[in-house]
Amino acid sequence: MAKKTSKTSAPTANTSPLDNVTIHDQKLRRGEGGELHQIAEDGAPVLTTAQGGPVTDDQNTLRVGARGPALIDDFHFREKIFHFDHERIPERVVHARGYGAHGYFETYESLAAYTRADLFQRPGEKTPAFVRFSTVAGSKGSFDLARDVRGFAVKIYTQEGNWDLVGNNIPVFFIQDAIKFPDMVHAVKPEPDREFPQAQSAHDNFWDFITLTPESMHMIMWVMSDRAIPRSFRFMEGFGVHTFRFVNAKDESTFVKFHWKPKLGLQSVAWNEAVKINGADPDFHRRDLWQSIQAGNYPEWELCVQLFDQDFADSFDFDILDPTKIIPEEILPVQPIGRLVLDRMPDNFFAETEQVAFMTQNVPPGIDFSNDPLLQGRNFSYLDTQLKRLGGPNFTHIPINAPKCPFANFQQDGHMAMRNPVGRVNYQPNSFGEGPRESPLKGYRHFPSEEHGQKVRLRPESFADHYSQARQFYVSQTPPEQRHIAMALIFELSKVETPVIRERMVSHLLNIDETLASKVGNALGFLSMPKPADAAMPTRQDLDPSPALSIVERGPKRFEGRKLGILVTDGADGEIFKALLAAVTEQKAVVEIIAPKVGGATLSDGKHIEVHHMIDGGPSVLFDAVVLLPSATGVADLVKEAAARDFVADAFAHCKFIGYVDAALPLMHKAGIAHAMDEGTINLGGPRDAPAFVQELGKLRIWAREPSVKLN
Repeated sequence: MAKKTSKTSAPTANTSPLDNVTIHDQKLRRGEGGELHQIAEDGAPVLTTAQGGPVTDDQNTLRVGARGPALIDDFHFREKIFHFDHERIPERVVHARGYGAHGYFETYESLAAYTRADLFQRPGEKTPAFVRFSTVAGSKGSFDLARDVRGFAVKIYTQEGNWDLVGNNIPVFFIQDAIKFPDMVHAVKPEPDREFPQAQSAHDNFWDFITLTPESMHMIMWVMSDRAIPRSFRFMEGFGVHTFRFVNAKDESTFVKFHWKPKLGLQSVAWNEAVKINGADPDFHRRDLWQSIQAGNYPEWELCVQLFDQDFADSFDFDILDPTKIIPEEILPVQPIGRLVLDRMPDNFFAETEQVAFMTQNVPPGIDFSNDPLLQGRNFSYLDTQLKRLGGPNFTHIPINAPKCPFANFQQDGHMAMRNPVGRVNYQPNSFGEGPRESPLKGYRHFPSEEHGQKVRLRPESFADHYSQARQFYVSQTPPEQRHIAMALIFELSKVETPVIRERMVSHLLNIDETLASKVGNALGFLSMPKPADAAMPTRQDLDPSPALSIVERGPKRFEGRKLGILVTDGADGEIFKALLAAVTEQKAVVEIIAPKVGGATLSDGKHIEVHHMIDGGPSVLFDAVVLLPSATGVADLVKEAAARDFVADAFAHCKFIGYVDAALPLMHKAGIAHAMDEGTINLGGPRDAPAFVQELGKLRIWAREPSVKLN
């Protein structure tokens, strides 16, 4: 029988005689919502399952040994991830804002020595594919240019079933164990009592979680870098994140990590630019993909792999099962094995892009999993997600999710069943010789790895270094990119209202790079620097920089696939315009024209041209470079237009190349840049200057200009 403890005063309107009770020597306390909480040794409520069972460890899934696979009898993880997967209807909990396209994957050469996967056996074979790009934190109605991870999920319809390579544009993740995924997403999402900020990580909850989760530090460096604000889906990498296995016909295993490399090279935007793009065109990434495919400029990526054996895994400085770590390409080069081309938009967004269901566990024979604890949890979680989002177990009956190879099974009935077994037999084995049978030869075989160890909840010691690769990423960036990381941290932490959270983050930065920590601390107004955060392992200073981690170092060095904006007025030089158009076309880039009126403009040669934007709706943030091509008469009106002045000032501030004719000088003076001419502001004295100007655009940005404009 419960024993009530004595009360020192009568209960008030906000309390109850059961606010503090003891049941069988277990202290209880009533929470704000009226529920009873068990009280732990430190006075905090005890974390329990939904059934009321107290939880011993909420940081690690149950597994075989420190580095073994996750166990299905981990009821706490099962309940936690099950509930998380069903928190939203019908919108995805994460990756809600997405955009997709159809295409194909083409194999370069046979990989039979490494994998029995059918799509890698025949050189030149093309396999249908569908890709969905997405942001992670925002809702379906949020904007494209959020500072966020980008989903890069590829469904390849192989002859042995669908293969879903469900990755991101960043090769590491915030957490090492999937049991923390609900906490991480809860923290980055809008705070639940106020439902803002939307699609932003600059708030207390996110940085509170991050600063209490040191394993996130490597990912934070990536998310605070320009990788989190890509210029286009077409200009970003994709990664499988985890370590997988290739398994060949002899059941021999090779570890593999997957990389998608964009043919057009890497490119991002400046933060100030991203903010303005979101205001001018919140569908910027969607529109870019749509327009490029509609124009026949099909985006393309190479699928590259890092292949390695157990000896390499054992000799590598970090654990290959840790999803917060990479294998630098300078240590283990990537090998191209095929290409992905996107050449068709969906016929209907909802039917295809919104209903497509990706699951990491969808792999064909010849591709298998490692014991990466985050991958193990994802394999468990995704099926629950599709069940909730798509209404029942028959989501594979939706055409976008159905395999394109022959398939047969005894699954029947259920919500929205579009097909059922035909005839009498719907089970196996049966005496009638009917229906499909298993095939030991052709069927999927898991790699027979040996597993041993106690059934435990713990994190292996080999996962304990949280700062060394974070430092390696930072020192691998060029000075402009390092400056952007510092400014991103300053901006994000300036939105954090709780001082101790800001201090904790700077204490972590001290373990990554002292100069970076000092810049952030000084900008936030710290009177004194905190002590470095306690580290389970000291930060290694001997890891070599990896140029492959820098966007600028791996820039495309060409203008192909980019967009030049030309600002014209009536009377603009027709010969220069014609020469620019020809030079840009030769570079396989695109021209869009901006004018005071959307009805068009008449050039000096009498030709009337259509325009894409009027000046108020075509800011320079929408273009990779600009040309100012007004007439002497037309510029007199432009200098009176705030939008025209901003067009020029923003292009300069965002370090873009600016071509101009002498007639544009009054506008440049009005925009405040005429005194700051540099190698990126190029005079076009005549049509013969156009090819050289367009050739220069391959550099994309004049980063040397950035310190003087101080926008980042």
